[in-house]
Amino acid sequence: MSRTGLWDSHAHLDDEAFNEDREQLIAQLEQDMDGIVNPGCDAVSSAVAVELAEKYPFIYAAVGWHPENLKGIPADYLQQLAEWAQHPKVVAIGEIGLDYYWKENEPKEVQKRIFLEQIDLAKQFDLPVIIHDRDAHGDMLELFQKEVHGIQAVFHCFSGSLEMAKELAKRGYYFGFGGTSTYKNAQKVREVMQYIPKELLLFETDSPYLTPVPFRGKRNNPGYTEYTARNAAQVLGMEFEALAAIAPANTTRLFKKIKYA
Repeated sequence: MSRTGLWDSHAHLDDEAFNEDREQLIAQLEQDMDGIVNPGCDAVSSAVAVELAEKYPFIYAAVGWHPENLKGIPADYLQQLAEWAQHPKVVAIGEIGLDYYWKENEPKEVQKRIFLEQIDLAKQFDLPVIIHDRDAHGDMLELFQKEVHGIQAVFHCFSGSLEMAKELAKRGYYFGFGGTSTYKNAQKVREVMQYIPKELLLFETDSPYLTPVPFRGKRNNPGYTEYTARNAAQVLGMEFEALAAIAPANTTRLFKKIKYA
């Protein structure tokens, strides 16, 4: 596809799935896209995210501890995150959140505590947060209704109910839509997409995962952001070009540290 100026607001280019062709892929993406935000999930992936951001002008990093990666988290993890948070190309704290799907994850109360600690750190550095929420919608919504205030956030790959989306949207939180929004069984996701204000909509890939139609089953990559955006334009009854102008503006409004050359 041709250059669109789109942003992929959530891609894991640090993932080992890209080890064989990462540099070649990024060289092509730099021609096709305006930018990519690469969130970390622990110390190693966050460090690689920062390295990629330092090497490539159009890539930005987020740093954080994912709820699937909390076992053995070091006691001084917040100190390391604080050091990264001051980096000019670290634009968010994330990917952080709650994951009740995998039973081997840390207990719910541990996940909540570390999640809230990272939100507090993000507030200290005036950074938004990138939220992972899997099978934890009730607790996540309650936290944002009762305990989390004064911070901007994007709910990555949003999978909650329309009712939850209404509560979050009225508080001004953003919603990330990726390949899942193109799947036949994802009508609930498309209903949310149709409801939320367009200024709260971001596009993402979560690559190498959740590849959109028509490439489902293959490795995902940030270049496929356009397929999700074109599908969204159909769902919303918009011209693709109009939507392709709105979403990047949303991305750079949320991630305030993004600077164009």
